[in-house]
This record gives sequence, structure tokens and C-alpha cells, in this order.
Amino acid sequence: MTLAETTTPLIESVIEPSDGMSWAFFRELWDYRELTYFLAWREVKVRYKQTAIGAAWAVLQPLLNMLVFSLFFGRLAKVPSDGVPYPIFAMAGLVPWTLFSNGLSGAGNSLVANANLIKKVYFPRLAIPISAVLSGVVDFVIAFVLLLIMTLFYGLGWSWHLLFLPVFLLMAIVASLGVGLWLSALNVEYRDVRYVIPFLTQFWMLATPIAYPSSLLKEPWRSLYGLNPMAGVVEGFRWMLLGTPAPGGLVWVSSAVSAALLSTAFLYFRRMEENFADVV
Repeated sequence: MTLAETTTPLIESVIEPSDGMSWAFFRELWDYRELTYFLAWREVKVRYKQTAIGAAWAVLQPLLNMLVFSLFFGRLAKVPSDGVPYPIFAMAGLVPWTLFSNGLSGAGNSLVANANLIKKVYFPRLAIPISAVLSGVVDFVIAFVLLLIMTLFYGLGWSWHLLFLPVFLLMAIVASLGVGLWLSALNVEYRDVRYVIPFLTQFWMLATPIAYPSSLLKEPWRSLYGLNPMAGVVEGFRWMLLGTPAPGGLVWVSSAVSAALLSTAFLYFRRMEENFADVV
């Protein structure tokens, strides 16, 4: 018997992602949940590594924007604020917006930033943009505590409306992840997308009722304003914390748009996923 006959043949294994929106894919994503957690925690640590004031940036970012808005929109332009002090009115919009914008920016650039990891190891690529969005929840919690303290400072108190916090938080995360998935997949194919992200974020902020109330619009235009998914989130936060008029149909429209964004982004992301390692 020759050496060639006694040698055990090599077995070649090819690991491929599951197709479409099958249960196998979601089960696989769940199996990699610890990886998603560690990627999110890595994002948090990298963000504040070698910084002078650390996690205080989570408070300073919306706080400084609130001061600027209060000066130019509240004091100089006399923009209405639904009967509540303008600083807390602006802050209630900026806290969820900061979560959305940071998640959008982080997820949009996440695949390109982790190119070496994508080329070397197989795992559900969706874990990368998800972790980028979820890492912003830490900053949100810190800023939200400050927002709660500010409501007491302005004598507004808390009500049972706070029970809706998980609903509006989930809406912000879904909207951020939906847009982030679109941008992350497009950024792999077209590298100039990274230049579009800051402009898109700035434009979207002006189109969202942060510096002004959506009540300036009459129905049905106010409900149609919910086509901006963050409009329902911002007005929902104000209703929840400040007792401003209920957003009504605005929230339902924003919820539907957020769900549509996430669904279509997921399908596009999955269709492009098998080429990420070759293109990125």
C-alpha cells in the first residue's frame, strides 16, 4: 500500500450565510449575540479612549446644542415651544436626536471601518451596524438622566407617560438602524457615501421639529410630517416628558416609515452581504 493510499483526504468546508429573512439567519444572529455585545462595548470604549472628560461628552453634545438653540431660536427668533420653557423644549428633542444621528453615522461607516475583520472571519455582518447603533444607548441613558433632572428643575414633574419610554426609544433605534443599514451597504459599494453622511445628518436635523414644534402645522399636514420618522420620536418624547399635546397620527406615520426603512434596508443589506468581503 502506497503512502498516497493511506493518506486521509482533506475535507473542504465552505461557510455561507443563510438566505433572505429565514429563521436560520435570525437564529444565527442570535448565536452571535455575544459578538454584537462586545463590538458595541468596544465602540463605547474607543469613543472615550484618551479623552479629557470621558463620558461627559454624552451630556455636553446635546447640552451645548440646547444652549445655542435657546439663544438663537428661543430668545432672538421667539420660536414657540408649546407652552413650556424653551431650553427644556429643545433638550427633549436633542436627546433622542443625538441617539439617532450618532447611530446613523456610526452604522453608516461601520463596515468600512471594520474591513479587516470582515475579510478574515465569518460572522453575520449585520452584527457590525447593529453594534454601532446600540453603543449609542449608553450615551442616551446618561443624557436622559440629565433631561429628567431638568424637568424637575423647571417644575414639570413626571407622569405615567414615562411608561412609553421603551416605545419611543425603540422607534429611534429602528429608524437609526434602518437608515444606517442602507448607508453602510452603500458605503461599501460607493466610498463617497461617507461624505454624504454628515450633510444628510445636518439636513435631517433641520427637517426634524427640534428647534420648533410640529404644532405649527395643521392637520393633515402635521400627520404627513410623520414621514420624517424622527418627527414622531421627538414629539413623542416631549409629550412623554413635558406634557405637550399628544402627537396623535404623527407617531403612527413615523412608526410605519421606520418599519418600512428597516425592512427594505435589511433586504438590501442581505442581498449585498455576500460581496462585502470582496469589495470592502
